[in-house]
Amino acid sequence: MENRSIFALDGITGMLIAVVLLLSIVAVLTVTSIFTQQKNASNFYKIDNEKEIKMFSAQNAKHMVDVKQGDK
Repeated sequence: MENRSIFALDGITGMLIAVVLLLSIVAVLTVTSIFTQQKNASNFYKIDNEKEIKMFSAQNAKHMVDVKQGDK
């Protein structure tokens, strides 16, 4: 005789645990992304010496200045 239970870990209880776990992961990632967006929404970049920027150059990153970091 098999031990069948609707509340076994492979039944409704397991499904509910999986759903709650997935929803909690989604909630944590959503809150983290909202805080990251709020933190970086007021942070912008300024381009210095825009006439010296070449189309294909590894030095182009030097022309972008983080304004919030530059004021400190």
